[in-house]
Amino acid sequence: MRDLSGMMKQAQKLQAKMMAMQEEIGNRTVTAQAGGGMVEAVVNGRQELLSLKIDPEVVVPDDVEMLQDLIQAAINEALNRAKEMMAAEMAKLTGGMQIPGLF
Repeated sequence: MRDLSGMMKQAQKLQAKMMAMQEEIGNRTVTAQAGGGMVEAVVNGRQELLSLKIDPEVVVPDDVEMLQDLIQAAINEALNRAKEMMAAEMAKLTGGMQIPGLF
């Protein structure tokens, strides 16, 4: 029974560390660009789009589809970078152990 109590305390400590880490990562930002920097997306660790910058040169009324593709590419890359940042920090905390449902 003592082992179970010790395991529960360790689990609670790990949970507290994970919550603090998630809060800290949530405040970090990542940036991604598309079209050679013509479109730039900034996303935080909570995977929220914080800003989107579009170079006026890429705004061509006859080619809206290209602009849409660039915006989508920049946002998706920024989101992927945010996920990778979270995964890397979680791996540090868990010693590389994959725990289902953490993120």
